Amino acid sequence: MMRIVMHVEHHRWHSPRLGYELGVAVFGHYGPPLLAFPTSHGDEWELERNGVTGALADFVDAGRVKIFCVGSNNSDSFMNRGAHPSHRSWRQRLFDEYIRDEVVPFIHTHCQSPGVPITTMGASLGAYHAANTLFRYPHLVKRCYALSGIYDLRRMMDGGYDDNFYFHNPVDYLANLSEPWYFEQFATCEIRLATGSGPYEDSRHTYQLARVLSDKAIRHYVDNWGPLGGHDWPYWKVQMREYLSRW
Repeated sequence: MMRIVMHVEHHRWHSPRLGYELGVAVFGHYGPPLLAFPTSHGDEWELERNGVTGALADFVDAGRVKIFCVGSNNSDSFMNRGAHPSHRSWRQRLFDEYIRDEVVPFIHTHCQSPGVPITTMGASLGAYHAANTLFRYPHLVKRCYALSGIYDLRRMMDGGYDDNFYFHNPVDYLANLSEPWYFEQFATCEIRLATGSGPYEDSRHTYQLARVLSDKAIRHYVDNWGPLGGHDWPYWKVQMREYLSRW
């Protein structure tokens, strides 16, 4: 039997917040939305180039998931080592607003379902974005898969620290969180942090975040994949396929 060719769309618009264009690649006709963030310097096609969307094609074709891949702002924010640290954290704040005020409404409109719960996914620096988006907007994002992530970005700030950075550095703002509304929302969320002992993986970052979440009694799951938890696309493909198979 021939497999139905996966439906793919590409959308691109000028972001008034960022001041330039970013694209969104959409895979699938229908299904619960998965918002996927790229790694350090990736774009909206990174998952396709690395075989992730292909590995998930049967789920997409069956309407079990609809994948929205966004481009990266990292080279203009935390990866922009030529910019002042305050510029980096400011650009991260603008990217966060772009996701909240532009991408999320786009997903709701595309799914023809205002308010539909969103799942986020990302690997490496993309895991930071996936987790940070849920932590900041748990009324919009109800599940995240954060693979091989880093959640304390001080090393990318060259000693700089300001309010924009604080409110986008999860291990800091979560540690001081006290508003009951957030904890009520977190109780309705699924937070999965994946790590392991495979090549190039440093699980210390995952367990650092897990300790903060545990201290605040925020329910989460640390999935240690052992040797299958490496810091590269072949490992992340296997992990994402396993996670989506549980939907």
